[in-house]
Amino acid sequence: MKSIKTVGVIGAGTMGAAIAQKIAQEGLCVILHDIEMKYVDRGMKNIRQTLDEGVQRKVFTEEMVVDIMSNIKPSDKMENLKECDLIIEAIFENLKAKTDLFGSLGKIIKDDCIVATNTSSFSVTELARSISHPERFIGLHYFYHAAKNRLVEIIPGEKTSEDTFEAVKRFSNFTGKDPILCKDINGFAVNRYFVPWLNEAVRIYSEGIASKEEIDSECMRIFGIGMGPFALMNATGVAVAFHAEKTLEVFGKLYEVSPALQKQAESGKNWDIAEAEIGKAISQNSNIISDRMLGIIFYVCSQILDESVCSPAHLNRGAKIGLRWKRGPVELMKSLGTDEVRRLVKLISEKYGMKIPGSIGESFLKIESVSLEIKDSKAIITMDQPENMNALSEETVNELSEKFDIADADKNIKTIIITGAGKAFVAGADIKFFVRNIKSNNISNIESFTGFAQKVFSRIENSGKLIVAVVNGLTLGGGLELALCADMILAYPKAQFAFPETGIGIYPGLGGTQRSVKKIGRGLSKYLIYTGKMLSAKEAEEIGLVDRIITPDEFTEILSDKKNLPEVSIKNLNDKWQKIKEFFEKNTLSDILKNNLAKQSLSSEEAGKISKTISNKAPVALKFADKLIDEAGGCESELMHIRDIFSTSDALLGLTSIGKKVQYQGK
Repeated sequence: MKSIKTVGVIGAGTMGAAIAQKIAQEGLCVILHDIEMKYVDRGMKNIRQTLDEGVQRKVFTEEMVVDIMSNIKPSDKMENLKECDLIIEAIFENLKAKTDLFGSLGKIIKDDCIVATNTSSFSVTELARSISHPERFIGLHYFYHAAKNRLVEIIPGEKTSEDTFEAVKRFSNFTGKDPILCKDINGFAVNRYFVPWLNEAVRIYSEGIASKEEIDSECMRIFGIGMGPFALMNATGVAVAFHAEKTLEVFGKLYEVSPALQKQAESGKNWDIAEAEIGKAISQNSNIISDRMLGIIFYVCSQILDESVCSPAHLNRGAKIGLRWKRGPVELMKSLGTDEVRRLVKLISEKYGMKIPGSIGESFLKIESVSLEIKDSKAIITMDQPENMNALSEETVNELSEKFDIADADKNIKTIIITGAGKAFVAGADIKFFVRNIKSNNISNIESFTGFAQKVFSRIENSGKLIVAVVNGLTLGGGLELALCADMILAYPKAQFAFPETGIGIYPGLGGTQRSVKKIGRGLSKYLIYTGKMLSAKEAEEIGLVDRIITPDEFTEILSDKKNLPEVSIKNLNDKWQKIKEFFEKNTLSDILKNNLAKQSLSSEEAGKISKTISNKAPVALKFADKLIDEAGGCESELMHIRDIFSTSDALLGLTSIGKKVQYQGK
């Protein structure tokens, strides 16, 4: 599979500069190109300004900014692109300009270079006709602001090869994007329903049903968003919404541009809205706003599913990640139920004289959170719900169980790889599930979930096949417990690991108090579980929690059999970790909390810091964790105290105060 190390971005405007910035942030070499250096300079200035703002928000350091900027090479000569592995076109939406560009690129780029278009309006297949190798041409549609928004749509054309698709998908993941796969059709997936939603808001306003402020306020409430449709159009451009809707008119009357939107776009002005009223204005016709705005989303999304433009999971992900909706359209449809969805879709159908789509009902709305891919003798199980940080919900654990059993039963599979999509491997369990059941006094549901998850993890651990965890990002609590079931843990350089449970009122209940001891010993396990310390990939490798750090390119080579899995060797602890290990082996939890320490190798200052950190954790959770580690009763022993720990007031306090400093009472 192709390795992408040098990327060309053509078009140094708002979108192109942001794309270049994001790629450079991930350490790749970027050539930012435009027809004149003045445009490139402006793009570089915009990148620097955005990065400087990040420094003020403590997202970046000054040193990081220098490194990022050094990864970007300005260019106004096409021949500078000849060494690129991937070129992303991000020029203005003009068909002739794009096809002329692709035609000229064919004479310059190297034989295996992939060319991607960031178009939001034109057919990828049609654009591919202007390039010499359409099998290496693909759509890669970024969303504003591309350096911050994690969503990207991947759109293969009719002749796009599987290798090109896979290379671009892995590139997207490596550069911090959460890709969704879309069919090559007008609007692709997200704009197909988002732009008509904007257009419908203008119609409601122009029909005199409600004011702009009332419509924005109602939409903010319904969809759980920070900006309504009119404020959004002002932020991203009224003309952009107009032109995007114009390209969708091929789908029928529902998609026709509102005359009021066209008039506003042609005026070149933003909508005049009273910002002080946004989020507060209440309309007497709120039910009409709600019905129409939900109805337009449900109608178009049902059409999208009819046409197999994308999967329900990707449809939902597009809204949650790309548009930052609290709940995606599929979740909204599920929550309202089939009868209500059908009523709203029928309302839109009758209003615009459109046929009712067929994909209405629960059976069309299954969101898969775990995927399984077979490559020769390897099975790749991907925790695939990045919008939820791949959290372990009941549904996710069920799917993991199903996918693992399929792979485990396949006699041709020798190695099962478990990894994650997005910026997390698995960021722990679904906290909302715990809170919901504690508040409703259904602790038995938590016991059942934990028991079932333990059985799944046990099957993974005891499989006769080689189990490899490839940890791609944030790995917390249950995610680390899942990784510990593997025979080998490989980690990307930016992966992070922690057991945060005692800091939120509970203890690791999916084998964490037991398997960690087998992997790194009792002392270091206590250190991680008592303190909640976040380890970098390098630190995790130093203590033997991670067997080897690998790059995404190395993972690709392993999948394609170009490289063997690394050998696992026993690690010798350096002096720092040896001292911490001995500290926790020689001192009891009680002694550490009382600062009644035995002779040990840590300095008083270091020991004091550890003691203070632990003293801020939940006392009951610490007591149970300490007991479980010392007694070494096996993973099942963790189940004995699930009811006890989740019945404490500290557990509810901790689980409802994630990210906040709390004072635990020990009860």
